[in-house]
Amino acid sequence: MAVTVRDIARIAGVSISTVSRALSSPEMVNAATRAKVQETARKLGYTPNLNARNLISGRSGAIGLVVPDLENPFFGSMAKGVQARARAAGYAVFIADTDEDASVENEIIRGLSRQVDGVIVCSARGTDASIQELSRDMPLVLVNRRVQEVSSITFDHAESFRSVMGHLMALGHRKIAYAGGPQTSWSNLQRVQAFAAAGKKFPELKLAELGNFQPVFTGGIAAGDLAIASGATAVVAFNDLVAVGLMDRLRQRGLNVPGDISVTGFDNVPVSTLVWPTLTTVDFPRVQMGRTSVDALLEALRGTPRKTDCHEIPFELVVRESTGVAKPGSMEASPSSTTASAIGG
Repeated sequence: MAVTVRDIARIAGVSISTVSRALSSPEMVNAATRAKVQETARKLGYTPNLNARNLISGRSGAIGLVVPDLENPFFGSMAKGVQARARAAGYAVFIADTDEDASVENEIIRGLSRQVDGVIVCSARGTDASIQELSRDMPLVLVNRRVQEVSSITFDHAESFRSVMGHLMALGHRKIAYAGGPQTSWSNLQRVQAFAAAGKKFPELKLAELGNFQPVFTGGIAAGDLAIASGATAVVAFNDLVAVGLMDRLRQRGLNVPGDISVTGFDNVPVSTLVWPTLTTVDFPRVQMGRTSVDALLEALRGTPRKTDCHEIPFELVVRESTGVAKPGSMEASPSSTTASAIGG
């Protein structure tokens, strides 16, 4: 015989309504009672009747996740975080891939909205106006993108970029290039702005924007020759995949990393430790970001007011073998602790 909420209430010594709240809206029950009810349910092997719950609530019991490219490990890790937290809350997840095509993003989101209770959009490529319009029609949470009046989970891309620049300057690099990502990428725009700001703050720097590249291995290959032509002693790549492709092209051209050119990336995906030299990169806790985005969406579904529309996840600079001291004779000015610390702040 299936275990019911009545059984849980009897054994836990609480009312049936308390059991219902503890299992469906745990934030409405005090911690001690919630833990007691949930532990009793676990021991009894209770399985909620999701179909009945959804019929009563008028909801589907599912949420949507939209990403630009599932082959990119950044989004794969983020999706794992979404899946785990959603499953724990009793929700299924429908995942859609826009293939980095901003023109179909709205269509995909609207299509999903007819089947789910709310949508999480990771690294949205659409315009601010289109995203705001979507958010007025459905519960929506952005990941890795900030739009006014829309709940979002982000990293401080500008500060993370400054930490990379500070690291390179401390190693004596004054000729630094940036291999950017898609023009429609919000995070790329934040980094371009931080790159330009560094040039204004430190006139001794010789900076070169190499252009926009697809955020994949072949994008890095395309950036490699431009990096060499720029005369840079260090290159900051949009993400780890671009950085790895760039290092491969530098190797093909007979250059040593980091002896001739230092290379850095962003994301700290697994490939960053599988290449040689291992890649200096910025670690963004992607699984945590996925979990936090589900919490934000569930808050919206419950009508819980949030303290802030934007939540930032901390980052960490991970220094590995792909960055080293600038080659002798390439430094326009000797390394300065004052300069390095200033750009990092």
